[in-house]
Amino acid sequence: MKIFCVGRNYADHAKELGNAVPEEPVIFMKPKTALMQSDAPFYYPEFSNELHYEAEVVLRICKNGKYVDEDSAPDYYDAFTIGIDFTARDIQAELKKKGLPWEKAKAWDNSAVIGKWFLFTPELRKKPIHFSMQKNKEDVQVGNTDDMIFSFNTIVAHISQYFSINIGDLIYTGTPAGVGECVTDDVLEGFYEKEKVFAVEIK
Repeated sequence: MKIFCVGRNYADHAKELGNAVPEEPVIFMKPKTALMQSDAPFYYPEFSNELHYEAEVVLRICKNGKYVDEDSAPDYYDAFTIGIDFTARDIQAELKKKGLPWEKAKAWDNSAVIGKWFLFTPELRKKPIHFSMQKNKEDVQVGNTDDMIFSFNTIVAHISQYFSINIGDLIYTGTPAGVGECVTDDVLEGFYEKEKVFAVEIK
């Protein structure tokens, strides 16, 4: 299983971090060991002093493919959920200053959270996905996939030009504005519309 992630896919989020709005999807990856199991506790990483949450819509790949075109892309993903791409922001800032890869800041064990899956129906594919995340019962991120710079189909097609996509792969499609720091004892809860799909306590 591969975990693909899209960076800077909401213009307001790119601006809040001082990044340029990209002309094509920014892709990075996490290993399968980054996926937090539903019954596992989440521990603040010992190597970071600035842990940030990034809530995202996550797609599930259901068909093997390569060089997929945008029109065919919907055939390759069958479900979505809301998840968190945890980021050690202090580590990322140091790496970016040196022009180095981000993996140590993004790809560590349990840095990828996923919630309950929802199967796409023909109706759901036509509608934007409204999602949000609360920290300690207060909204910190509110997203709408209509605000994405690159659509699901564009993302799937773009990734498949460089990597084979396989059944079970996940794609984190980018985070809206509102990312921020979390600390020990914070509780993060993700929502699709008004339905809670995950809850994570920072230990």
